[in-house]
Amino acid sequence: MTEQNKALSHESKGRVPYWVKAVIVFTLGWIALYATRTILNPIMDNIQVDFGLSNSQLGLIMSIFFLGYAGLNVPSGILGDKLGKKRVLVPGVILFGAFAVITGMMPTFFLFMATWIMVGVFQGFYYGPQYGLSSEAIPTKRITIGSAIINSGMAFGTSLGYYISTYTVNVWGMDWRVPFYIIGIIVILIGITMWIVIKDKPVTKEDREAAKGTEDKLKIGDLFKNKNLIMAYITIFSAIYGFFVILTWLPYYLEHARGITGGSVAFVSSLVPWAAIPGSILFSWIADKMGKRRPVLLVMLPLSILAIISIVAFESMTVLYIALIGYGIFGKISTNPVLVAVVADNAPKNAYSTAFGVYNFIGMCGSILAPYITGFLTDVTGTLNAGFYFAAGLLVIGTIASMFINENNRPNIEQSEA
Repeated sequence: MTEQNKALSHESKGRVPYWVKAVIVFTLGWIALYATRTILNPIMDNIQVDFGLSNSQLGLIMSIFFLGYAGLNVPSGILGDKLGKKRVLVPGVILFGAFAVITGMMPTFFLFMATWIMVGVFQGFYYGPQYGLSSEAIPTKRITIGSAIINSGMAFGTSLGYYISTYTVNVWGMDWRVPFYIIGIIVILIGITMWIVIKDKPVTKEDREAAKGTEDKLKIGDLFKNKNLIMAYITIFSAIYGFFVILTWLPYYLEHARGITGGSVAFVSSLVPWAAIPGSILFSWIADKMGKRRPVLLVMLPLSILAIISIVAFESMTVLYIALIGYGIFGKISTNPVLVAVVADNAPKNAYSTAFGVYNFIGMCGSILAPYITGFLTDVTGTLNAGFYFAAGLLVIGTIASMFINENNRPNIEQSEA
């Protein structure tokens, strides 16, 4: 019996297995990350007027945020493998909550951007260590469904951020800075909860020697020698690009192109994350049941392309609602746990945190580019439609990449079956 199985057997004697507690607290973590990001989107008009910004500059706010976020994914993953994942993850959560509060206090655009990028930097401490910890804690047969539940925090957080900003500012008439204060306090409390609940394997002498051996034998470039990992990286880049076009610009699009205002913006925008919750769990369950990831991806990705195009291609409000729900069911939030399982199937187990950090870094490069490019295309063409069509085109590339995932050659699956 492996050490992981022994631990799981021991935990199962208690009322709540540790892996279940980990799934719950990591779900709260994703709620914190996405709520912090999306509080900005419904108040983009307020910020644009207050600071006198163009659409390109408005898009730059989120691009600079994700530059900080993506830039820390790989270093935090490496630090997590070396120092202990919990030691990297928890301080990052508490600090990005603190900087969210500070960002709301900034009087100029320059200072706002300077502190906002720090929120992104400390959010960058989360991904690699979190998925490293959860991949160690969740039983192998439940890895995709466990990741899907954690992933659902993105949906809850997205909706929570929309509602906090929409109602405090657009409905109740508060200052646009108030949502930053509210979410910052919530995030700090979640970080403290993580410190209490999460267990990290002690970094033993053997672990340090193994880590040193990994540094000597496994370079980051070695991850790109695995074709399945490369295909997962390409797919997640295209999926995240499309998602952040919608996440960043959808409230603005609903107001300016569809005439939706007030609390209705939060409701309509939330169709995507709410639909993603059952979609994510369903398709993750199917992937676990089949023991295969590629067939599920080849259903979800083409349908998400169709949904993105339909958001802007038709004037019918009914089609808009169906497209948003469809994108929620088949889009990035739902495909991510399946792709996480691809990485877990193929990445070196002694470098999980690093492998997930690289995966998310490449994916989040899409989030850096999407807000600015969409704003630029809007300035050039006079319509947001071009940005949505461009996102759909990138997803075609991601779909092609997923076709080349070889599920007959998955090192970790072969080892577990041996």
